[in-house]
Amino acid sequence: MVKNYKIDNVDIKILNILKNDAKKPYTEVAKQVFVSPGTMHVRMKKLEDMGIVTGSSLRLDYTKLGFDITCFLGIHLQKSSLYNEVVEELKKVGEVVTIRLTTGNYNIFAKIYCRDTGHLQDILHDKIQQIEWYRQYRNIYFVGQKLE
Repeated sequence: MVKNYKIDNVDIKILNILKNDAKKPYTEVAKQVFVSPGTMHVRMKKLEDMGIVTGSSLRLDYTKLGFDITCFLGIHLQKSSLYNEVVEELKKVGEVVTIRLTTGNYNIFAKIYCRDTGHLQDILHDKIQQIEWYRQYRNIYFVGQKLE
Protein backbone atom coordinates (compact mmCIF):
# COMPACT_ATOMS: atom_id res chain seq x y z
CA MET A 1 0.00 0.00 0.00
CA VAL A 2 1.40 3.38 -1.01
CA LYS A 3 1.30 5.91 1.80
CA ASN A 4 1.18 9.69 1.58
CA TYR A 5 0.25 9.70 -2.10
CA LYS A 6 -2.25 12.33 -3.03
CA ILE A 7 -4.49 12.31 -6.06
CA ASP A 8 -3.96 15.32 -8.29
CA ASN A 9 -5.60 16.66 -11.45
CA VAL A 10 -3.40 14.52 -13.69
CA ASP A 11 -4.56 11.38 -11.86
CA ILE A 12 -8.17 12.49 -12.25
CA LYS A 13 -7.65 13.08 -15.98
CA ILE A 14 -6.06 9.63 -16.35
CA LEU A 15 -8.95 7.98 -14.54
CA ASN A 16 -11.54 9.85 -16.61
CA ILE A 17 -9.90 8.78 -19.87
CA LEU A 18 -9.56 5.14 -18.82
CA LYS A 19 -13.04 4.81 -17.34
CA ASN A 20 -14.41 5.60 -20.79
CA ASP A 21 -11.99 3.31 -22.62
CA ALA A 22 -10.00 0.95 -20.41
CA LYS A 23 -8.30 -0.56 -23.48
CA LYS A 24 -6.69 2.73 -24.51
CA PRO A 25 -2.90 2.29 -24.53
CA TYR A 26 -1.07 4.05 -21.72
CA THR A 27 1.12 5.80 -24.29
CA GLU A 28 -1.96 7.48 -25.78
CA VAL A 29 -3.29 8.43 -22.35
CA ALA A 30 0.13 9.85 -21.45
CA LYS A 31 0.04 12.08 -24.55
CA GLN A 32 -3.44 13.32 -23.66
CA VAL A 33 -2.42 14.33 -20.13
CA PHE A 34 1.05 15.60 -21.15
CA VAL A 35 3.19 13.15 -19.17
CA SER A 36 5.78 10.60 -20.28
CA PRO A 37 4.77 6.97 -20.77
CA GLY A 38 7.01 6.06 -17.82
CA THR A 39 5.23 8.56 -15.58
CA MET A 40 1.92 7.16 -16.77
CA HIS A 41 2.92 3.64 -15.71
CA VAL A 42 4.17 4.87 -12.32
CA ARG A 43 0.91 6.75 -11.70
CA MET A 44 -1.20 3.74 -12.66
CA LYS A 45 0.86 1.51 -10.36
CA LYS A 46 0.31 3.95 -7.48
CA LEU A 47 -3.44 4.13 -8.20
CA GLU A 48 -3.56 0.32 -8.19
CA ASP A 49 -1.52 0.11 -4.97
CA MET A 50 -3.92 2.56 -3.34
CA GLY A 51 -6.84 0.38 -4.35
CA ILE A 52 -8.41 3.09 -6.51
CA VAL A 53 -7.90 1.07 -9.68
CA THR A 54 -8.84 -2.53 -8.98
CA GLY A 55 -8.58 -4.05 -12.43
CA SER A 56 -10.33 -3.94 -15.75
CA SER A 57 -13.37 -5.72 -17.07
CA LEU A 58 -14.88 -6.93 -20.29
CA ARG A 59 -18.39 -5.76 -21.20
CA LEU A 60 -20.44 -8.01 -23.44
CA ASP A 61 -23.53 -7.36 -25.51
CA TYR A 62 -25.44 -10.45 -24.48
CA THR A 63 -28.15 -9.93 -27.11
CA LYS A 64 -25.55 -10.51 -29.84
CA LEU A 65 -24.72 -13.81 -28.14
CA GLY A 66 -28.37 -14.88 -28.28
CA PHE A 67 -29.35 -13.94 -24.72
CA ASP A 68 -32.50 -11.90 -25.34
CA ILE A 69 -34.04 -12.00 -21.85
CA THR A 70 -32.79 -10.07 -18.83
CA CYS A 71 -34.19 -11.25 -15.49
CA PHE A 72 -33.79 -9.59 -12.13
CA LEU A 73 -34.14 -12.06 -9.31
CA GLY A 74 -34.75 -11.06 -5.70
CA ILE A 75 -33.65 -13.73 -3.23
CA HIS A 76 -34.79 -13.80 0.39
CA LEU A 77 -32.70 -15.96 2.71
CA GLN A 78 -33.95 -17.51 5.95
CA LYS A 79 -30.72 -16.32 7.62
CA SER A 80 -28.57 -13.45 6.38
CA SER A 81 -25.52 -15.38 7.62
CA LEU A 82 -25.95 -17.59 4.53
CA TYR A 83 -25.20 -14.67 2.20
CA ASN A 84 -21.57 -15.52 1.38
CA GLU A 85 -22.32 -19.21 0.80
CA VAL A 86 -25.23 -18.48 -1.53
CA VAL A 87 -23.23 -15.86 -3.45
CA GLU A 88 -20.46 -18.39 -4.03
CA GLU A 89 -23.00 -20.87 -5.42
CA LEU A 90 -24.65 -18.20 -7.62
CA LYS A 91 -21.24 -17.36 -9.08
CA LYS A 92 -21.13 -20.90 -10.45
CA VAL A 93 -24.24 -20.24 -12.56
CA GLY A 94 -22.86 -18.83 -15.81
CA GLU A 95 -26.02 -16.91 -16.68
CA VAL A 96 -25.85 -14.90 -13.44
CA VAL A 97 -23.89 -11.78 -14.36
CA THR A 98 -24.40 -9.52 -11.32
CA ILE A 99 -24.96 -10.30 -7.64
CA ARG A 100 -25.66 -7.54 -5.11
CA LEU A 101 -26.33 -7.44 -1.38
CA THR A 102 -29.54 -5.53 -0.68
CA THR A 103 -31.69 -4.38 2.19
CA GLY A 104 -35.46 -4.58 2.41
CA ASN A 105 -37.47 -7.51 1.06
CA TYR A 106 -34.48 -9.33 -0.40
CA ASN A 107 -31.00 -10.20 0.81
CA ILE A 108 -29.64 -10.71 -2.70
CA PHE A 109 -30.54 -9.15 -6.04
CA ALA A 110 -29.15 -11.00 -9.06
CA LYS A 111 -29.14 -10.16 -12.76
CA ILE A 112 -29.51 -13.09 -15.13
CA TYR A 113 -29.26 -13.25 -18.94
CA CYS A 114 -31.17 -16.03 -20.76
CA ARG A 115 -31.85 -17.01 -24.33
CA ASP A 116 -35.62 -17.23 -23.81
CA THR A 117 -38.22 -17.96 -21.11
CA GLY A 118 -37.64 -21.72 -21.43
CA HIS A 119 -33.97 -21.18 -20.73
CA LEU A 120 -34.90 -19.02 -17.74
CA GLN A 121 -37.11 -21.81 -16.38
CA ASP A 122 -34.22 -24.25 -16.79
CA ILE A 123 -31.85 -21.91 -14.94
CA LEU A 124 -34.31 -21.45 -12.08
CA HIS A 125 -35.27 -25.12 -11.80
CA ASP A 126 -31.98 -26.85 -12.59
CA LYS A 127 -29.50 -24.38 -11.12
CA ILE A 128 -30.85 -21.69 -8.78
CA GLN A 129 -33.38 -23.83 -6.91
CA GLN A 130 -30.78 -26.57 -6.46
CA ILE A 131 -28.57 -24.37 -4.28
CA GLU A 132 -28.69 -25.99 -0.83
CA TRP A 133 -29.12 -22.73 1.08
CA TYR A 134 -31.59 -21.27 -1.34
CA ARG A 135 -34.95 -20.73 0.36
CA GLN A 136 -37.22 -18.41 -1.59
CA TYR A 137 -37.09 -16.49 -4.85
CA ARG A 138 -39.24 -13.94 -6.59
CA ASN A 139 -38.88 -12.82 -10.16
CA ILE A 140 -39.00 -9.06 -10.09
CA TYR A 141 -39.52 -8.48 -13.81
CA PHE A 142 -38.31 -9.53 -17.19
CA VAL A 143 -37.23 -7.33 -20.03
CA GLY A 144 -36.43 -8.25 -23.59
CA GLN A 145 -33.55 -5.87 -24.01
CA LYS A 146 -30.43 -4.74 -22.27
CA LEU A 147 -31.16 -2.08 -19.65
CA GLU A 148 -27.79 -0.38 -19.33
